[in-house]
Amino acid sequence: MDSDRASPFPQPQSANDMPRFAGRSTMMRLPAVDQPDGLDAAFIGIPLDIGTSQRSGTRYGPRAIRADSVMIRPYNMATGAAPFDALRVADLGDVPINPYNLHKSLQIIEDYYSRLNAFPLVPLTMGGDHTLTLPILRALVKKQGPVGLIHVDAHTDTNDEMFGEKIAHGTTFRRAVEEGLLDRQRVVQIGQRAQGYAAGDFQWGVDQGFNLIPAEKCWYQSMTPLMAEVRQRMGDGPVYLSYDIDSFDPAWAPGTGTPEVGGLTSIQGLEIVRGCRGLNLIGADLVEVSPPYDISGTTSQLAANILYEILCVLPGVN
Repeated sequence: MDSDRASPFPQPQSANDMPRFAGRSTMMRLPAVDQPDGLDAAFIGIPLDIGTSQRSGTRYGPRAIRADSVMIRPYNMATGAAPFDALRVADLGDVPINPYNLHKSLQIIEDYYSRLNAFPLVPLTMGGDHTLTLPILRALVKKQGPVGLIHVDAHTDTNDEMFGEKIAHGTTFRRAVEEGLLDRQRVVQIGQRAQGYAAGDFQWGVDQGFNLIPAEKCWYQSMTPLMAEVRQRMGDGPVYLSYDIDSFDPAWAPGTGTPEVGGLTSIQGLEIVRGCRGLNLIGADLVEVSPPYDISGTTSQLAANILYEILCVLPGVN
């Protein structure tokens, strides 16, 4: 029996119809589609890792996240969210990046997401390294104008350059500011930590108007009060959520290219995403999952659950 036939909305393939180790190889075993017509939200993979600076392997991130999403069931028992009863959701597959040329890959990504602007859907992206957020923002602002940003990450990704290059996974949000993609008074960065190359490494974004919440301010704290402040700061304007898996402590997410100790817990991650309910989320990404360093699948399973939780807080979900 195909569970899609029981609902006017596409449904994840049920484990009562097909064992979890078999069946669809898509995010949450949703239908795979080639065109975005009629969708309210779509999962999209970007298998990119040529923007990384330490450990490569994020090109395999989307495939691993999909594989470890099989345990996720349709109904969120904690929040009551039922995304597949309210939204038409499917897996659009992967963006065909150029594995030999980072700049060409960014143009391919921008063109892909620009075409999606013709459809009223929210793209939920599986990465891939954090360079990919820049072309997505370039595409979205063509429709939305400058957007607010919630950026959860161990790093600020506001370097001016890396190895002499202006485009890399650590320069994304400096370029985004320079290109006018962000509403700088509505940018919140959460979870930054570890060491810098200079004493003021985290200061650049603050000078632009960013609200920086370093990891130390999150230790031993619930994120619920913080997210109430974030919602107030974001208001009714469009918001993009960019979630780097290295925001989590390596105990929770070892499979990433630039792990840093002292990070967020999985519970805090859930609180951050659930705290986005009510925001005008126009897109989100989950980046920097590197399966070669994720032997048990802990990281990709956490990533899949964070993406599901993001789906649960999209506008229109019950």
